Amino acid sequence: MAHSHHDDLRLCHVLADNADAISMEKFRAADLVVTTKPDTTWVTEADQAVERTIRRTLRSARTRDTVLGEESGEQVGTVEDAPRRWIIDPIDGTSNYVRGVPVWATLIALAVEDEVVASCVSAPALGRRWWASKGGGAYTGKSLMSATRLQVSKIDRIDDASLAYASLGGWEDIGKLESFLALTRRCWRTRGYGDFWSYMLLAEGAVDIAAEPELALWDMAALDPIVREAGGTFTALNGQPGPWHGNALATNTLLHDAAMAYLGYFPDPVPHDEPGDSNEHEGAQRATAPTNVTNLAARRRSDS
Repeated sequence: MAHSHHDDLRLCHVLADNADAISMEKFRAADLVVTTKPDTTWVTEADQAVERTIRRTLRSARTRDTVLGEESGEQVGTVEDAPRRWIIDPIDGTSNYVRGVPVWATLIALAVEDEVVASCVSAPALGRRWWASKGGGAYTGKSLMSATRLQVSKIDRIDDASLAYASLGGWEDIGKLESFLALTRRCWRTRGYGDFWSYMLLAEGAVDIAAEPELALWDMAALDPIVREAGGTFTALNGQPGPWHGNALATNTLLHDAAMAYLGYFPDPVPHDEPGDSNEHEGAQRATAPTNVTNLAARRRSDS
């Protein structure tokens, strides 16, 4: 394991332990408080409590670092323009959480400059956890000392591939629904696992391709290094590496070019001097260039 991020990864596990205790206490609780955010997605008291707890710990343990969370935005640390930024999704899969479906997780990531260098994905209702650090490999298990190393599959033909996705709506929004359906027809198997789970199954070698057309930074940041350290490739639909561009395509690397041939999305840039850009143009802007933290607050349409 890469020594430079070992302490950060240990802290990820501490944060995940605390998050699990809070989220599991309220999971399937009859008195769970659920409200609707301005973007019409759900937020629960558990989402908010998990993020508050993680932020409190980071304020104590990593005072210099910036923290970005889905529920409370960005908080700068004690060092202005600090290169280190924690990116938190307190409960990825809130819709599942609210309905009592056990497929949800806390996503914790640490980015240094423009690279995510350590992360942890913890899904306590499934009894599963995954993590990775730059140069240190990707693992799943109960703890740092009790873990199995992850490795993506060696499937090298689309016809033999298993594809995971979340929903169809976003593909239609970016004009790629027919292309996506063509890919699903070509693949051996497709399943709508959705959210973080598609990408963790890919890192385990159980899935070969995972893709989503609309995502926020906190939906993807923790997934990126786990896929990469397991031998996979994680890019945007425009081929840019990392979780910075509003959508995702992850593969076992062998299938990445073939998947890009179906799903690659390279819309024309929107002129900045034209007022009244349409929603379609807004989606194009998200897909073509790195966006700042504020713009990345756009949420996925369905399970968030």
